[in-house]
Amino acid sequence: MTDKTPSQLAGTAADAVRALNHATLGPDRLGWEYPADAYDVIGGLDQLVGFLPQALDQIARHIERLAAEGHIRSDKGGDGSDEVATALRALEWANADATQLGSRLVTVHSALSPLAYKD
Repeated sequence: MTDKTPSQLAGTAADAVRALNHATLGPDRLGWEYPADAYDVIGGLDQLVGFLPQALDQIARHIERLAAEGHIRSDKGGDGSDEVATALRALEWANADATQLGSRLVTVHSALSPLAYKD
């Protein structure tokens, strides 16, 4: 396991994607010359996105538990029930979006599979 907090791990994932963005800015980058490089990157992104629905669901369960135990209040005043409901609904949507993104990445991965570099 890890000794990092969930927030730190999310930050690490964001940093990795930012680094990926820089590494794929243009041609002549290390490991960014061939169609297979794009295939491999899409495969990794597909794996990353595949983990998102579980993470989003676990975040929702965390918020639901805290709310059920009475451990949430709103800085806007009140018990935060409106904010909790909005967050949970948006987490459901994000989960569905992540699932659809994963499906799209599978399509991209399959389409890239037969491609090869031509001199």
